[in-house]
Amino acid sequence: MIRFENVSVTYEEDAEPTLRGVDLTIPEGELVLLVGPSGVGKSTLLGAVSGLVPHFTGGTLTGRVTVDGRDTRTHPPRELADLVGTVGQDPSAHFVTDTVEDELAYGMESLGLAPAVMRRRVEETLDLLGLAELRDRPIATLSGGQRQRVAIGSVLTPHPKVLVLDEPTSALDPSAAEDILAVLQRLVHDLGTTVLLAEHRLERVVQYADQVLLLPEGVMGSPAEIMAVSPVHPPVVGLGRLAGWDPLPLTVRDARRRADGLKARLEERVPAGLLPHPAPSRNWGSAPDPGPQTPDGLENPAPPAFEARGSGGGAPGFGKWGSPHALGRRGRGGGISLFRRRRTPSTHPTPTTPLVLTEGLAVRRGRVEALRKLDLHVQAGETVALMGRNGAGKSTLLSTLVGMIAPTSGTVRVAGRAPHDTDPRELIRQVGLVPQEPRDLLYADTVAAECAAADADAGAAPGTCRALVSELLPGVADGTHPRDLSEGQRLALALAVVLAGRPPLLLLDEPTRGLDYAAKARLVAHLRTLAADGHAIVLATHDVELAAELAHRVVIIADGEVVADGPTAEVVVSSPAFSPQVAKILAPQPWLTVEQVEGAL
Repeated sequence: MIRFENVSVTYEEDAEPTLRGVDLTIPEGELVLLVGPSGVGKSTLLGAVSGLVPHFTGGTLTGRVTVDGRDTRTHPPRELADLVGTVGQDPSAHFVTDTVEDELAYGMESLGLAPAVMRRRVEETLDLLGLAELRDRPIATLSGGQRQRVAIGSVLTPHPKVLVLDEPTSALDPSAAEDILAVLQRLVHDLGTTVLLAEHRLERVVQYADQVLLLPEGVMGSPAEIMAVSPVHPPVVGLGRLAGWDPLPLTVRDARRRADGLKARLEERVPAGLLPHPAPSRNWGSAPDPGPQTPDGLENPAPPAFEARGSGGGAPGFGKWGSPHALGRRGRGGGISLFRRRRTPSTHPTPTTPLVLTEGLAVRRGRVEALRKLDLHVQAGETVALMGRNGAGKSTLLSTLVGMIAPTSGTVRVAGRAPHDTDPRELIRQVGLVPQEPRDLLYADTVAAECAAADADAGAAPGTCRALVSELLPGVADGTHPRDLSEGQRLALALAVVLAGRPPLLLLDEPTRGLDYAAKARLVAHLRTLAADGHAIVLATHDVELAAELAHRVVIIADGEVVADGPTAEVVVSSPAFSPQVAKILAPQPWLTVEQVEGAL
């Protein structure tokens, strides 16, 4: 179905090819998973299949790519539209209509399908992807995960022979991701559709793959063969390597069948009382205690016990953000950013006041009651993960904390201030937000210029932001335009822009989209350091492995209500949807991550 013949791709600004000498054949009716570190050319390879590379992106393609006999060098994307359906890393960039139903129909209209066929396929797709309740909703009001499902649905309705999907589950909650992957597997098995899929959250997808393509090596083989040598792998594979299992397990079920010996070795090393490293003291201004150590030197891994009053929100996320100038960022427009702050003396709240306080917080967005009587306290030095299905209101809550959305009723305070009534010049000294779409934070023409502006805005020493970019994701060139970065590289740049200011409160919306496991580990290490220094971190995420590694406390929101709020170990282990792989494998023992198990052994 798809043939690569010695394919190399070089972009004008790069001295070396992004892809080099790829030579392989992908047969019809298989699901092929692309894996590799961020920035090695996975998106470029997918773009070469759809014709976007080089017809849209520019650059030089040597060699030959054919899809069902069509040469992509001579067939631009419009001449491949009936054959190849594409969803990129940024679903919003694909939308051309205003409502969900119209977007699902648009591709078929462009191909001239009969109205009766279009109507039937739209209904099938609405049911298949759980979008029926959203059919009349404006796309601008949907959460990031809901938009991702709509984007996938819009390429399913024309029934292409080939699907090219770049990070298709990155914004989806675990249950929605499983539903999408089950749909793709059904298309492969029942209809013979060929699926090429790039994804960093391998714990979600590797068990669905027929073959895995490892980049930049260009080696393709069975999932078991590639995972045995791949530098990027899911936790279940990492645990298998640590335990010496052969062959390596790819699923939780396979690992559980082999885990008895490992569980016996760990039995005596479980910390007494399963005590986690404790949350910061109820003295709101204090930094967190470093945590007790086990006799083996392993810091007690589970998150802290922490009480919080809670009932809370649910609804669509950001919607349209507008331009950087509309957000008031300091830059060519001369404004002040809500996302960056000037360096000022640390102003943590008094011992009687939490850094974040919401009481009875309600937010209505159009017809939707986004947040309902939400009570939340976050203290200095605490890391809280907001989790829940797509559209639960996590992004709305973060937007309210940064002052972008005014509450309909109730109270919201950040460092004693009402964000929506606070001068942005004052607010940016207290809170920084990394939005779900990192491009909303970037306006300069090069990475170097972006970092220089970040240092100036934060009052940080020159080179601070650039050092953070290199720490999170090495290899990002100074002269590269932010739009030419991969999604993971763009996110690393946006994170560095905000982290350079070291705000007392850091808000992160899906902070690991597009990041490989190594980059995520570096991000976790940096955030742990900030929390130890007394910074509060609130992150909205569907990455259960991130929550297990980082969060002191997890708050799960569903249908406008907080359904769980407590220590991470208690909340995620009791949830089939939000439990990390290691917890599922080693239950009922309390281990959450491979790092914890390795330390115990």
